[in-house]
Amino acid sequence: MKLQSRSKEAPEVNLTSLIDVVLLLLVFFMVSTSFVREAEISLRLPQAEAPTSPSTLDEVLDITITQTGSYIVNGRPLVNNQRRTLRAAIERLMGDNRDLPVIIKADAESTHQAVVTAMDVVGQLGFVQINIATVTPPEA
Repeated sequence: MKLQSRSKEAPEVNLTSLIDVVLLLLVFFMVSTSFVREAEISLRLPQAEAPTSPSTLDEVLDITITQTGSYIVNGRPLVNNQRRTLRAAIERLMGDNRDLPVIIKADAESTHQAVVTAMDVVGQLGFVQINIATVTPPEA
């Protein structure tokens, strides 16, 4: 019995579907990745140092936030607690001087939004030395 051998054809690999899948994955990752940087607040953590002298404490911008979210700038309460009012008060008091340190004091019951608004306003005005006053709780 004589068997005929089939002609051997080279196997053919179709890469079209593989390329389609890779391109779809590429498009998916490009669309799902966000390249936009959100607004940032750069923080410089405090270092331990000697207490400041009383003469330098007179030359600061002091912003106090009350329990109700009202602002007091250098001992003067503002007429309302809106962002533009706070900005105008700071600009009126400081003028073009942006080298002074800013101390933000907030009541424990004040809203987080009021503190962030104050930090945002002084940051947009160009102040770089922003300090948040803290109180050390008494030891039990």
